[in-house]
Amino acid sequence: MSAVERPQGPLNGVRIIELSGIGPGPFAGMLLADLGAEVIRVDRATGGSMLQAAEPRLDVLGRGKRSIAVDLKNADGVATVLDLIAGADAVFEGYRPGVAERLGLGPEVCLARNPAVVFGRMTGWGQTGPMASAAGHDIDYISIAGALHPIGRAGEPPTPPLNLVGDFGGGGVFLAFGMVCAILSARTTGVGQVVDAAMVDGASILMAPFVAMRASGMWRNERGTNILDSGAPFYDAYRTADGGYLSVGAIEPQFYAALLEGLGLAGEELPGQMDRETWPVLKARFAEIIGGRTRDEWTEVFAGTDACVAPVLEPDEVPENAHMKARESFVDVAGLIQPRPAPRFSVTPPADPAPARASGQDTRSVLADLGYSADRVEELLARGAIAEAISA
Repeated sequence: MSAVERPQGPLNGVRIIELSGIGPGPFAGMLLADLGAEVIRVDRATGGSMLQAAEPRLDVLGRGKRSIAVDLKNADGVATVLDLIAGADAVFEGYRPGVAERLGLGPEVCLARNPAVVFGRMTGWGQTGPMASAAGHDIDYISIAGALHPIGRAGEPPTPPLNLVGDFGGGGVFLAFGMVCAILSARTTGVGQVVDAAMVDGASILMAPFVAMRASGMWRNERGTNILDSGAPFYDAYRTADGGYLSVGAIEPQFYAALLEGLGLAGEELPGQMDRETWPVLKARFAEIIGGRTRDEWTEVFAGTDACVAPVLEPDEVPENAHMKARESFVDVAGLIQPRPAPRFSVTPPADPAPARASGQDTRSVLADLGYSADRVEELLARGAIAEAISA
């Protein structure tokens, strides 16, 4: 397999060094690589993740990146990474606070080497505060950010929304966004800076609309009693006759009217749409009607209407959905169907992503691009400062 081709897309010409980690950091790197940045992932000399070692193409978050394997406990290895950073626009890490400094790769060292570099830091709690050094996971971060409490049905505990809200939405997306903003600033001013991306901050910002709704009295603290949290009968998922589910999101009056028409309830005397006290009655009626047909039958009934109704697809069904196929939203990358880069660009569209590389698969080519001689590479390999791919 040849090295990852030089990218195209709106971030073409941007070089980013990713100090390998898990979850939101690699996700941010994938977003940046998807949109054309040259992302060089610095993996451990002892090997990358289980996916990288077993079958690299399955590591979707690693797609489009080059990989160099380095021993960060080796002084020559650290010096090699600093050489990479010297010619980069940005570098980012997902360690606990203080770890990068102990490795000799903290922001002060990196900015001294490259004053215009952007140093991204991805953590759950942030770089400061009494919990900064504590362990945690997505569910913990979104808990103190106030994002977990509202998610769930009435009378039931909060439901973890996978790890989409903390790790990826509040973490990886905000890290990528913050780094691009800082790179734009550095290209104007010549001055780099640290981007402290904390999942607690990102998840809190995602809750901004609900701050307004609560302040206006439109949102109650009790789960499952509001318009968007399964409380409203016109905004929920209903079980169909075949065991599938149908999502309903008919909030506006005209959309609600179309929903009633499709359900065959337009002429029936029903409680008012916004009468919260009678929502359980409406919900039971909707459940009864929707439960009488299959998911695909209801999909056909509501096709072409403005009722805001859609089938709840299983993940494996999504690439074959007519709308997703028409938009070519998925792509086959080395035999694995996965989402195409997003968003879309009219002038600088990104290329389809290349499959992830094995840990250290590009060690030689990355260092050759950096100007290292073949003899110097062999010397570093002999010293254990760097390593080549364990599997390719």
